[in-house]
Amino acid sequence: MARKKKYTEEEVIEKAMNLFWQNGYESTSVRMLEKAMGINQFSMYSSFGSKQGVLLESIKCYKNKLNEIVNKLKESPDGAIAIKQFFYDFLEISSNSKQKRGCLLVNTATELGEDGDEEILSEIWKFVEKRKALFIEKLKTDSSKSDRTILKQVNYLLIAQQGLAVASKFCNQQELEDFIETTFEKL
Repeated sequence: MARKKKYTEEEVIEKAMNLFWQNGYESTSVRMLEKAMGINQFSMYSSFGSKQGVLLESIKCYKNKLNEIVNKLKESPDGAIAIKQFFYDFLEISSNSKQKRGCLLVNTATELGEDGDEEILSEIWKFVEKRKALFIEKLKTDSSKSDRTILKQVNYLLIAQQGLAVASKFCNQQELEDFIETTFEKL
C-alpha cells in the first residue's frame, strides 16, 4: 500500500521557488531543497523527478504569481499606458522583499545562458513569447504606428523589463521609477 503524502505539492514548491529565486539554480543544492521544502530527497524525487523537475514546477508557480498582473494588462484597454502600469506592477513583485531578488525567470535565464537546460529555458521563453504578443496587442491600439515600429518598440520593452528586473536588485525606488518613466517617454 502506498504511503500518503504528508505535504501538499503547492506548498513545498512555493518554498522551493523562493529558494531558487534567492540562490539560483546551480547554487541551490538538493540538501538545501530538502530543508526548505521540509521533505526528504526520496519524496522530492517521487513527486518532481529531479532537481530540474523541482525548478520547472517552481517556474510554473512563479508564472502563476505573475498571472494577476498579466491578466490586469490583458484586460486593460489603455495600450501603452497599460504596459507602463504592468512595469510598475512587475517592479512591485521583483523588489517586494528585503532580499531584492529581481525576477526568477530573468535570474534563471541569465544564470543558465543560451546553452542552458533546454526544457527550463523553453518554459521561460513560452512566458516571454506570451508577454510579447500581449505587448504587440496593446501597442496596436495606436493606429498611427506601423507594424515594424510596434515590433521594434516591443523588443525594446522586453529588454527594458529584463533590465528593470536586474536593476530592482540594487537600485532604489526613485531610480527604478525614473527608469520606467523614461522608458515610456518615447512610446
